[in-house]
Amino acid sequence: MTQDELSAWALKTGWKLIGGHPSLTRPGRPKEAIVRMVLKVTVASIEIKKPSGKWDKVSSAAYGDIAPDPDTNVPRGLGLVSITGLSKLMQDNRDAAVFG
Repeated sequence: MTQDELSAWALKTGWKLIGGHPSLTRPGRPKEAIVRMVLKVTVASIEIKKPSGKWDKVSSAAYGDIAPDPDTNVPRGLGLVSITGLSKLMQDNRDAAVFG
Protein backbone atom coordinates (compact mmCIF):
# COMPACT_ATOMS: atom_id res chain seq x y z
CA MET A 1 0.00 0.00 0.00
CA THR A 2 1.10 3.55 -0.60
CA GLN A 3 0.97 6.44 1.86
CA ASP A 4 -2.14 7.82 0.14
CA GLU A 5 -3.91 4.43 0.09
CA LEU A 6 -3.19 3.89 3.78
CA SER A 7 -4.41 7.37 4.69
CA ALA A 8 -7.58 6.95 2.59
CA TRP A 9 -8.29 3.56 4.20
CA ALA A 10 -7.86 5.02 7.69
CA LEU A 11 -10.13 8.01 7.10
CA LYS A 12 -12.75 5.81 5.42
CA THR A 13 -12.84 3.40 8.39
CA GLY A 14 -13.39 5.85 11.24
CA TRP A 15 -9.93 7.31 11.91
CA LYS A 16 -9.86 11.10 12.23
CA LEU A 17 -7.23 13.54 11.05
CA ILE A 18 -5.85 15.11 14.25
CA GLY A 19 -2.61 17.05 14.23
CA GLY A 20 -1.95 16.00 10.64
CA HIS A 21 -2.06 12.26 11.41
CA PRO A 22 -4.85 9.69 11.04
CA SER A 23 -5.79 9.07 14.67
CA LEU A 24 -8.09 7.08 16.93
CA THR A 25 -9.74 8.64 19.96
CA ARG A 26 -11.33 7.41 23.17
CA PRO A 27 -15.13 7.30 23.00
CA GLY A 28 -15.40 9.78 25.90
CA ARG A 29 -12.83 12.21 24.45
CA PRO A 30 -13.46 12.47 20.71
CA LYS A 31 -11.02 15.36 20.15
CA GLU A 32 -7.98 13.82 21.89
CA ALA A 33 -5.93 11.29 19.92
CA ILE A 34 -4.76 8.19 21.78
CA VAL A 35 -3.43 6.22 18.78
CA ARG A 36 -1.98 7.76 15.64
CA MET A 37 -0.61 6.56 12.34
CA VAL A 38 2.52 8.47 11.37
CA LEU A 39 3.01 8.33 7.61
CA LYS A 40 6.55 9.23 6.58
CA VAL A 41 8.17 9.06 3.15
CA THR A 42 9.24 5.40 3.31
CA VAL A 43 7.58 3.95 6.45
CA ALA A 44 4.33 4.01 8.36
CA SER A 45 4.28 3.78 12.16
CA ILE A 46 1.64 3.20 14.80
CA GLU A 47 2.13 5.22 17.97
CA ILE A 48 0.19 5.06 21.23
CA LYS A 49 0.00 7.96 23.67
CA LYS A 50 1.28 7.15 27.15
CA PRO A 51 -0.43 8.61 30.25
CA SER A 52 2.53 11.00 30.56
CA GLY A 53 1.59 12.48 27.17
CA LYS A 54 4.56 11.08 25.24
CA TRP A 55 4.02 9.06 22.06
CA ASP A 56 5.40 5.50 22.04
CA LYS A 57 6.02 3.79 18.68
CA VAL A 58 4.63 0.24 18.88
CA SER A 59 5.04 -0.87 15.28
CA SER A 60 6.52 0.29 12.01
CA ALA A 61 6.73 -1.06 8.47
CA ALA A 62 7.82 0.01 5.01
CA TYR A 63 4.96 0.65 2.62
CA GLY A 64 6.05 -2.31 0.49
CA ASP A 65 5.49 -4.62 3.49
CA ILE A 66 1.93 -3.38 4.08
CA ALA A 67 -0.89 -5.03 2.15
CA PRO A 68 -4.66 -5.12 2.64
CA ASP A 69 -6.10 -8.38 3.95
CA PRO A 70 -8.17 -9.93 1.14
CA ASP A 71 -11.07 -10.74 3.51
CA THR A 72 -11.25 -7.73 5.86
CA ASN A 73 -9.32 -5.09 3.86
CA VAL A 74 -7.42 -4.19 7.08
CA PRO A 75 -3.78 -3.43 6.23
CA ARG A 76 -1.46 -6.24 7.34
CA GLY A 77 2.10 -5.57 8.43
CA LEU A 78 1.51 -2.71 10.87
CA GLY A 79 0.13 -4.73 13.75
CA LEU A 80 -3.36 -3.26 13.56
CA VAL A 81 -4.86 -6.66 14.36
CA SER A 82 -2.24 -7.97 16.80
CA ILE A 83 -1.88 -4.94 19.12
CA THR A 84 -4.02 -5.55 22.19
CA GLY A 85 -7.16 -3.40 22.32
CA LEU A 86 -6.58 -1.70 18.97
CA SER A 87 -9.24 -3.70 17.11
CA LYS A 88 -11.84 -2.71 19.70
CA LEU A 89 -10.77 0.94 19.57
CA MET A 90 -10.96 0.91 15.76
CA GLN A 91 -14.47 -0.58 15.97
CA ASP A 92 -15.56 2.06 18.52
CA ASN A 93 -14.26 4.87 16.29
CA ARG A 94 -15.88 3.34 13.20
CA ASP A 95 -19.23 3.07 15.04
CA ALA A 96 -18.95 6.67 16.29
CA ALA A 97 -18.31 7.88 12.73
CA VAL A 98 -21.28 5.95 11.36
CA PHE A 99 -23.82 6.53 14.13
CA GLY A 100 -22.53 9.77 15.66
